[in-house]
Amino acid sequence: MPKTRRLVSIVDDDHSVRRALRRLVRFAGFTAETFASAEDFLSSASLVQTACLVLDIHLNGGMSGFGLQAQLTTDRVVIPIIFITAHDDVSLRERAENSGAVAYLCKPFNDELLLDAIRGVVGRDGNRLDQGPIGKRDGGG
Repeated sequence: MPKTRRLVSIVDDDHSVRRALRRLVRFAGFTAETFASAEDFLSSASLVQTACLVLDIHLNGGMSGFGLQAQLTTDRVVIPIIFITAHDDVSLRERAENSGAVAYLCKPFNDELLLDAIRGVVGRDGNRLDQGPIGKRDGGG
């Protein structure tokens, strides 16, 4: 029986945030890898193994979180993205919603919100679930 992908990749330029998120995600039963930049993630072997990407929008130097998302789209790499940011504003939130991201969390956020978003993508048993983009969850009609 093939092993399901449970790798959560975390891209954030703040070492303490990367360390804390890696511990949290691993404690919840997932495999976690961290990267200080979008470029580090793009050049890693983890790229093809990632089931969910926790991605800071504002990365110092180099490519931004939205830039990484655009590059993944260009390269036809489909990875569900949970955007995180310490600089919340309406335009960022709308851009994240329109980008197809599965979640948008403002730092500091509740650990369970992040874990719920990851589980919503990967599932508790490691099986990837199909989820619509944020902001489109109501049945409407």
